[in-house]
Amino acid sequence: MANKKIVLLPRARKILLEVGENIRLARLRRKLSSEQIAERANIGRTTLYKIEKGDPGVSIGSYLQVLMVLSLGEDFLNLAKDDELGRKIQDAELEVKERAPKRTDK
Repeated sequence: MANKKIVLLPRARKILLEVGENIRLARLRRKLSSEQIAERANIGRTTLYKIEKGDPGVSIGSYLQVLMVLSLGEDFLNLAKDDELGRKIQDAELEVKERAPKRTDK
């Protein structure tokens, strides 16, 4: 089975690139080699390279493993934590209208 190429919108791509760069900088600040991180996260160096480049094809679990090794796993909990739009919708108590009754042809 061939892998499907994941196509991201430009904004999403930019976010993923920034996440990868932040992970790379965190690794460098800790003076850890890519080999050390890959081994501790139980992933290959190629996968770590892809993570640091913001590759959308890498599983979210691999991203989390690397963050855990860097002691940044708690940052993962901040994803979608403050759902401002969802809360506004909930606060507005928007109700879904009932469907109109079906027409019966006589």
